[in-house]
Amino acid sequence: MDKTTEAIAHFIGLFATTLEEARLRKDYNEFQATRDSAPEQPGLINIDASTKAPYDFVEMDPGLRYQPLPPDVIWLAPWIETNFHPPHIPVSMPISSQIIANLPEPGVVHQASSHVVFHIDPPSSLAALINQEISLSDNDYVGVGGHGLIFSPDMDYGAEMAALLYGAAQLSPVGRLDAPGSGVEIGNFILNSASALETFVEESHQDGDVSALSQDRIEGTYVNGELVSELPNLKDYLPDPEGEETDAGSTTVHSVHGLGTVEIAASVTVEAGSNLLVNSAVLTNNWLVGPVIATVGNHVELNAIVQINVWSDTDAIGTSVGGWAFDPGETTEAFNIAMFSRIDPGADTHAEASDDFPQNWAVTRIDGDLILMNWIEQFSFMMDNDVHVLSSSGVKSMVTTGDNTMLNNVNLTELGLYFDLIIVGGNIYDCNFIYQMNVLLDDDLVGAVKGFQTDGDGTLSTSGNLLWNQAGIVNIGGADRFETMPDYYREAAANLKAGKNDLPSGVFGDDAFAGLGGLRVLYVSGDILDLQYIKQTNILGDADQVALAMNSIGENFPDAQWNISTGSNALVNTAGILDLDSTGKNYVGGDQYSDEILIQAELVSTDPHLGGQNPDVLVNEAVAFLDDDFAAPDDDAPSAPTVHDAPHVDVMQTMLA
Repeated sequence: MDKTTEAIAHFIGLFATTLEEARLRKDYNEFQATRDSAPEQPGLINIDASTKAPYDFVEMDPGLRYQPLPPDVIWLAPWIETNFHPPHIPVSMPISSQIIANLPEPGVVHQASSHVVFHIDPPSSLAALINQEISLSDNDYVGVGGHGLIFSPDMDYGAEMAALLYGAAQLSPVGRLDAPGSGVEIGNFILNSASALETFVEESHQDGDVSALSQDRIEGTYVNGELVSELPNLKDYLPDPEGEETDAGSTTVHSVHGLGTVEIAASVTVEAGSNLLVNSAVLTNNWLVGPVIATVGNHVELNAIVQINVWSDTDAIGTSVGGWAFDPGETTEAFNIAMFSRIDPGADTHAEASDDFPQNWAVTRIDGDLILMNWIEQFSFMMDNDVHVLSSSGVKSMVTTGDNTMLNNVNLTELGLYFDLIIVGGNIYDCNFIYQMNVLLDDDLVGAVKGFQTDGDGTLSTSGNLLWNQAGIVNIGGADRFETMPDYYREAAANLKAGKNDLPSGVFGDDAFAGLGGLRVLYVSGDILDLQYIKQTNILGDADQVALAMNSIGENFPDAQWNISTGSNALVNTAGILDLDSTGKNYVGGDQYSDEILIQAELVSTDPHLGGQNPDVLVNEAVAFLDDDFAAPDDDAPSAPTVHDAPHVDVMQTMLA
């Protein structure tokens, strides 16, 4: 600034500073005057206060009166050693109301001539119905690069998926199963399932796609029908969609400002598969425990595992990409893994001989059936049929239209009551059933538009899928635990049926009760129905169509790197049942039936859905140019084919231009 302007500016600044100081001084003087004129406050009043509480503290009196029992009476605790006391959970079953209506009053003591009998709480019926379903439709249309094309493949994979599902149904030994709603239906379900499985095993023993085994007892691990000593690890077989990375090609782009050149990695990477579907269920049934179980009627035991894998992986690959890195050994793998195991708790234990047998007992009864049912169904359904039309524009393009994940998971543990003796007036139905199925459609089309060429590296992966079924059933209770019911147990069952809680002396002389001070006895007048059922289903449609084209806007980039993956899907089912049957003996008054069944099947579709045609020809027939005439056709011009899922012509929001 010149001297005059600078002098004026200094004057204005000095004036503003002086004015502000004057304002602050005025405010301060007013505040000081107000503080000086404030009246003097008097001092605080000092008051002496004395308190007195005319109440004396006394000890708490809850109002309980303890009356000791006679010295010769032994209290029988109905719970296991961990003192676990689950809350009462009402079960929405038709039979539960009948059970609850007949429950005795807890804690009631009956004085008899020879001993005191205590009523303990009976176990309740239990029913858990769990249904998990996931459904996803992820059919995408993607156009990348300046190719100026639209890709409308005329392919309907619905019929092929229906054919795969029909083939899976033909391999299933049972049809659609609905959860039984009563004790009678549970018993019929177990008997009918055993009959249907046995019939299927007999009819399919010569079928090369089915491995079926039926025995009184199956022990060990079976993989795709073969007995193995080592269990496969899922982590070792899960697909790796990343694979080995290769160096991308580069394109030299000249700067318009004359500042030199910039190296840009030209590549196109597409991930249209890599979907993961998982169903997982673990069930532990420890609701009713007893070292001695006496059944007046029949004892039916069924353990069954059914595993089915069905897939179609017939790909059509154009000759234009024949020189790309492609692993011919990369195929879809399928595993059916089943394990049967039985643990005998008394096999390694030797009780010391004792002459001390119980002289007292506590009886609780259930008039009717005792139901223990867990019904778990898990279902995953995904459609991921994608359409791509791709070209390289000299930049790094990455497209992911797959990589979806579905998960159903159940982990259920049921802990209940412990009794020394369980007497059943009817029958015992015990069934553990695991049903697993995977269905995969992965028929891919990869071809090139006329004129497409590339000098860069390319990798192509259209398979590498995994179908995995793994199931295990572990029963606690020896296989040779069954014996014919002695007469004194029949007499005991007859007394309890007549309403008398008298037990014959022969019952107390059972070696299983040696050393016990008293017996905890459960009487069920009807049947014990124990059904543990797990069904898992994965269905995936991942049929992708990819068209490769050259860049039509500006410069072409034939040295770009291409990485295309349309497979690497994983369908996984894992299930396990731990069922506590008995820790000692089972006395059976009627017939005893035991059967363990394993069915492992797979079906591979080899029918060429594309009819064996040249993929490049199919691609060119389904490609059209996006020119002005196509965007606004004449009234007499033929209409363009319908686009897959009818997306907007420019799904990338003008990026194709």
